[in-house]
Amino acid sequence: MLLEDLYVKDVIAIVGSGLMGRGLAKVFALAEHKVNIYDAYKNVILAAPDIISQELTLLAQSGLIEERQAIAAGDNIYPFTELDQAVQGAGLVIECAPEKMDLKREIFKELDGICPENAILATNTSVMSVTEIGVYATHRERIIGTHFWNPPHIIPLVEVVQTEYTTLKVIEKTMDILQKAGKKPIHVKKDVPGFVGNRMQHALWREAFYLLDEGIADAKTIDDAIRYGFGLRLPKLGPMENADMIGLDLALDIHEYILKYLCDSKTPSKRLRDLVNSGHLGFKSGGQGFQTWSESDMEKSRKDLIDYLVSYYK
Repeated sequence: MLLEDLYVKDVIAIVGSGLMGRGLAKVFALAEHKVNIYDAYKNVILAAPDIISQELTLLAQSGLIEERQAIAAGDNIYPFTELDQAVQGAGLVIECAPEKMDLKREIFKELDGICPENAILATNTSVMSVTEIGVYATHRERIIGTHFWNPPHIIPLVEVVQTEYTTLKVIEKTMDILQKAGKKPIHVKKDVPGFVGNRMQHALWREAFYLLDEGIADAKTIDDAIRYGFGLRLPKLGPMENADMIGLDLALDIHEYILKYLCDSKTPSKRLRDLVNSGHLGFKSGGQGFQTWSESDMEKSRKDLIDYLVSYYK
């Protein structure tokens, strides 16, 4: 494989047409790539273009893109029911299959055999080892992680995860493609579970669930502590910059005292497990979770989130 011949021409292939697959198709179609999108389920892939068109229309109505861009992007997306046809001529292939290791491994084994040798093969996994996903592939040097965040056509971040096999040229080319598509790629230099973003997010969730389990505060109070406290700073001030701002001596003094009191459990929250075992899954089970949500409350929560994310670009 001649890595100096790496290319990404106009064609990008997306494997999987679920929520994330459709989102990625919009990202690259809006960047004027031809996007081939594949799904193993015929009824799902045949419905995808209409759903994507409706989603592009909503983006236009929100003012994020112009109507002509929505129409042009829709015309750039092509559905496929055969994987070998979908990846033909693609310089970048991104897998968006369910988070099942065996499934992803088999997909990458097949992709490695049918894709051009100078194509980049990427996985959109959010937490799984990219190295393990590509274990059956021969050309592991062209396999990389590209973790988009939901909704991927709105949230800028993409975690670009290298394995011990990934070459520098593959990393550089992937970062370049993403930047040109309007994303904010970050280079994750080691393939660790959860990468960067989810490790920090779930460290926060673990502490939040612990506070609830211990009866220190109720669910809404915990959310309010973040929403109306340090959470207000986060869009502009990450933890490293914040530490530098307040002084590393103060950060050290605080950690010398508080770290021994923080949750360090290696198992999930008891309350979380009990709720799941009882069938109380939050929004997806009708609104009963850590809190109780009416239909109108759930709809408002979803709408408020999208409105907030859209406001980032305005």
